[in-house]
Amino acid sequence: MTRDHITDTYKKIQDEITQALERLDGKAKFQEEIWEREGGGGGRTRIIQGGNLLEKGGVNFSAVHGTLPAPIKKAFGVDEDQFFATGVSIVLHPNHPLVPIIHMNIRYFELNEQLRWFGGGIDLTPHYVYPQDATYFHQALKDTCDKYHPNFYGEFKAWADRYFYIKHRDETRGIGGIFYDRLTPEKTGLSYEEIFDFSCDLGRTFAPVYIELANRHRDELFTQAQKDWQLIRRGRYVEFNLVYDAGTKFGLETNGRIESILMSLPSQANWAYDYKAIPGSAEEKTLSLLKQGIDWV
Repeated sequence: MTRDHITDTYKKIQDEITQALERLDGKAKFQEEIWEREGGGGGRTRIIQGGNLLEKGGVNFSAVHGTLPAPIKKAFGVDEDQFFATGVSIVLHPNHPLVPIIHMNIRYFELNEQLRWFGGGIDLTPHYVYPQDATYFHQALKDTCDKYHPNFYGEFKAWADRYFYIKHRDETRGIGGIFYDRLTPEKTGLSYEEIFDFSCDLGRTFAPVYIELANRHRDELFTQAQKDWQLIRRGRYVEFNLVYDAGTKFGLETNGRIESILMSLPSQANWAYDYKAIPGSAEEKTLSLLKQGIDWV
């Protein structure tokens, strides 16, 4: 399992996902920009905008290397200077308020043969939480996890609940999913090859799961009030990504490409002063489900 093999496989997964999403949207096509990073490496940024369903989205691949900045060395607790990192990162913002936002990341990070690991995850951010959709989503992730380790889903689901938490709002970003980092043979009992297979399997779970969820609701009628709520929820998404997201911070600290790093932000979001959901409303119900520790399966 070489760097080149990991890189080539992640690029293939990027291709598979962009093709599937273009078929889902039926109108818009991804625009690709090849870029190089000053300091080493580069990537393929693919952005879709103005589609039948996808208002804005990105399916990005990168493989970068170079000198690890001091703040990142301190955060990782390492003394190594040179790093290599590759992965696929996805965020989709639909134009329909009943279709959820989704995020995925699969990545590999290496300092040397002894210091290397995999990370990633998938999480769902519905503007309106449908319990049956949440169960479907989490069951799909559990099925993927269970093929590799009986503890993966429970541990990674709890990790996602903790990670995708907006502390200053006392709410989760969405209904969670799974999140993991620094997976190694020592921590999992699996080989690096098996952890890589898990990473790829998770990446290939993304498209069919999101397509199913999108098609459940994309033809439903919606009101202006629901659209307004969607924009408020997008604002919460922005708050998390700019204040807490580790990937955003890593990209900025390592002199990453700004447009690719911030592609996760929606084209439009709103902030309403001291917003209060109407008692008994669907909005209030959704807020009640944006909590850590909900067992969806």
